[in-house]
Amino acid sequence: MLWCALYLPGLALQVFTRGRSDSTPLAVLGPRPRQRVAEACPAAVACGVEPGLGRAGALALAPELLLVDRDLRLEHAALAEIASWAARFTPSISLDASAVLLEVEASLRLFGGLPPLCDAILGGLGELGFDGCLAVAPTPLAARWLARFAPGSLICEGSALEAAIDALPLAALAEGGGLDGTTLELLSGVGAACLGDVRRLPRSGLARRQARQAIDLLDQACGHTPDPRPWFAPPERHASRLPLPAPTDQVDSLLFALRRLLGGLSGWLEARHGGLEAFTLVLEHERNRHGAETRIEIILGALCRDMARCQLLAREHLSRLPLVAPVEALRLEADSPRLLAPPATDLFDHDNSRQADPGLLLATLKARLGDDAVRCLAVHSDHRPERAWRHHAPLQGPSPIPADRPAPPPRPLWLLAPPRPIAQPAPDALLAGPERIESGWWDGDGADVCRDYFVARRPDHSLVWIFRERRAPHGWFLHGYFA
Repeated sequence: MLWCALYLPGLALQVFTRGRSDSTPLAVLGPRPRQRVAEACPAAVACGVEPGLGRAGALALAPELLLVDRDLRLEHAALAEIASWAARFTPSISLDASAVLLEVEASLRLFGGLPPLCDAILGGLGELGFDGCLAVAPTPLAARWLARFAPGSLICEGSALEAAIDALPLAALAEGGGLDGTTLELLSGVGAACLGDVRRLPRSGLARRQARQAIDLLDQACGHTPDPRPWFAPPERHASRLPLPAPTDQVDSLLFALRRLLGGLSGWLEARHGGLEAFTLVLEHERNRHGAETRIEIILGALCRDMARCQLLAREHLSRLPLVAPVEALRLEADSPRLLAPPATDLFDHDNSRQADPGLLLATLKARLGDDAVRCLAVHSDHRPERAWRHHAPLQGPSPIPADRPAPPPRPLWLLAPPRPIAQPAPDALLAGPERIESGWWDGDGADVCRDYFVARRPDHSLVWIFRERRAPHGWFLHGYFA
């Protein structure tokens, strides 16, 4: 087996900075009641804000500093989001404290080897808005330690594994909830400075001094004893949330944060070889002002997983949407992905030969003008001309017409609403008719018609459709134009 460990340093800070498009100083505070700075961004460090500093001291150094409370649930959700996204590389995933472990041996051929695979993982992680360290080793614990203390290590063979582990510092044993502080002090007191020193100590002596756990951890890291890991199961329904460091009503800031969420959605879909026809963007507004949230249903117009298309349509929706209050967090919800067939190409396929995408055009128009502004017409089974059509959704064909239905008489393309009264035409101007239409009594008064229709020629030689009312006073009306 070959394990790739993704370690995320400063995860408590990254869950807030991944949605930022500016460089405002930001720091994360530890638990109450005596809150201290736990993590600080580079802009805050440049102002003198360092971990361990109190709230008042931090604000005194940087009055424009944004302070947020550490959110452990948000950190766990971020790891789960990364794990769901990473399923595009391998289905064998396990979660660790501040790390995601991937078993990638079966994926090497697909991605062209280990270095291209690692580059793809780190590049995709950056698109999600996270900054991570990566290492590869034959065991999950060794990969975890190397990602933390020797990032970039690619150990593929067991012969080089022990040498790489021996060079790691003693603090690696405490990484990920491992060894306790008392045992670390014991090992340090006997002169051990690295893991190689611990491995050279007598095992019986370590066991008598309650340091058996250190032996077990080293055996697991070197592959001498099994290290079973619980597998991560990606959720069937995608739901991700990104809090903003400060409430905003700027569309560009919202789109920047949305791009981070779309990266996770893309990996979730690729792992299922599927696509979506729609997803939901939820805007959580500032607390204590508007408790309601704004839900935007974004229709893609086709089954796809093109995140550029999602970003374009989201921009159209956000540009025309009046915000009731500044937005403090974004949520992305999607479910029911469908299997997406690969695009059909041939040997001589070129970019200039690709056909236009009518679904994207219609989806853009609906996002810009509203759902009710884009409609298509279809024939409806009704003898009354003004009721012989219906609206239907774009790209959804109307009900099929039976093949054995006889062809209708000629109908004009342009109908007048309402029909225009005219004088009685000359007999030689009537070219065809009468065609009697008497229908609609079941719809109530004013809906039924009783007419005799004719095709007539006007003095300017245009063809028109006219009718004569069969009820008194038997008036003549112009109803449509053929040409």
